[in-house]
This record gives sequence, structure tokens and C-alpha cells, in this order.
Amino acid sequence: MANYTTADIKALREQTGAGLLDVKKALDEAEGNKEKALEIIRLKGIKSLSKREGRAASAGLVLVHIADQDNGQVGIMVEVNSETDFVAKNEKFIEFADKVLAAAVESGAQSAEELLAAPAAEGTVKDMVDGVASVIGEKIVVSRIARVEAPAVTSYLHHSNPDLPPQVGVLVGTDEKAASVAHDIALHIAAYQPEYLDRDSVPADVIEKERTTLEELTRSEGKPEAALPKIVEGRMNGFFKENTLMDQAFAKDPKTTVGKIVEETGGQVVAFVRFHVGA
Repeated sequence: MANYTTADIKALREQTGAGLLDVKKALDEAEGNKEKALEIIRLKGIKSLSKREGRAASAGLVLVHIADQDNGQVGIMVEVNSETDFVAKNEKFIEFADKVLAAAVESGAQSAEELLAAPAAEGTVKDMVDGVASVIGEKIVVSRIARVEAPAVTSYLHHSNPDLPPQVGVLVGTDEKAASVAHDIALHIAAYQPEYLDRDSVPADVIEKERTTLEELTRSEGKPEAALPKIVEGRMNGFFKENTLMDQAFAKDPKTTVGKIVEETGGQVVAFVRFHVGA
């Protein structure tokens, strides 16, 4: 029987993020040699990369970085995914995700595709992803990156589960005047999930589709034809109040709107981004 201990199993699991049975099999095959077992796990992972392509990677974490630049600040946010929460909270996975974020900051990548092609370690981020996946034994994905540039950028990371890394990330870009309320607005965005900044930010085709749907719904309810425009307009206002940040009731004071809170500062919100792991 191979000579290894429970502590050896635990150490190798923490080092690789691999499952209990995979670690025990590797140690058995390596006759207790931890370095050889690590190589067995890595090679097994490489062979199974193609088999994992169709599997879902809906766990993971969100990371952010804010840096000063000539005209203000830039916030970078990335989402890195794994298949299970066990891997998502693994120290090696978190260290890997930090390296992905560093590559995003250094490269100035604007999309996940650009980020995967960016330099990292001795190759690219894609090479790094494949290397980590081969050791951990799960599908690993760098799924999203976002950049927000503004005079001031504020971030918020939310832990949906205290045992896991951040699952929700928010970046809010404002001018200097509105920076004083940016943190509260970031918390609001995390909770209320607005789709758009304001009414002007909603694409024309989205508005047209919603208006057509509401007109059909209102007509099917038997409302008088003459009253349709007013009813539909009221329902469109409800759509904006639900989906645009500036029209939403403010989380800390539902009697007012986010727009009013910003207006009181004399400033403005320039942009925002919200990520929710796996969503």
C-alpha cells in the first residue's frame, strides 16, 4: 500500500483543487510520492480538457481594480469561473484569478477574447487558464471583463455566501461631485440590478418592443381605444422605474429615486457595470 497520510491528501487537494478520489488515486499510482502525484493529476487534467468543454462553469468569483489616470480613474472588473464552489474558494484558484486581473490591468484588454490573448507568465492568459484547468480538473473560464472610466470610480464587492469569494461586483463611474454618494449607489445596484443608466440609455429597439407588448396587452384587456396611449405611457413609466438606475426607488430611502440623490450633489453618474457570477 502506498505510503501517504491524510495530511498529504489534504495538502495535495489544497495545492491542486482536485477532488478527494482523484488525489487518492494519484497518490496510490505514485506510491506516495507527492511530486509524482501532482504530475499525474496535471497530465490527467490535460487529457480531459476537451471532455470538459460542454460542462457548465457557473461558480467562481469577481475581482476589481481601480487605478488613477490622467483624466480621472479607470475601474477594471473581471469574472473568472469554475464548475464548483469548492474550486472557487481554493487558494490556488484565487491566486490564478488575481493573475488574470493583473493581466487585464496591464494589457488594457477590452473583451474576454482580448484578455485571453494577453501576455501572462511565460505565455498568454489562455495558456494560464489551460494550465490551471489541467491541474484542478475542472473547466475554468475567463468569462467577462469590463472597464469604467470617469473622473471618479467606486467599486463594491458582495459576498452572497461568507464562505465564498465575492459573487457580485459593481463599478460606478461618477464626476467628483457625485462621488460622495457613489458607494451607496453601488450597494443599490448590487441589490436592485438595474439594466440601464437612464431612459436615454435604453436602446430604441428595446423601448419599441416593450411599447408594442404593452399596447397589445392593454388592448387585450378590453381597455377603450381612446385611453390606450395614456395607459401605455403609464406602464412604460413603470418599465423605466424598474429597469433604469436613475428612475429606481433608492434602496436607502424608497421615497426618493437614485436620480434625485445624484441631483442633490450637483453631479452625475457617468456609467456603471454589474457582474453576478454565473448570471
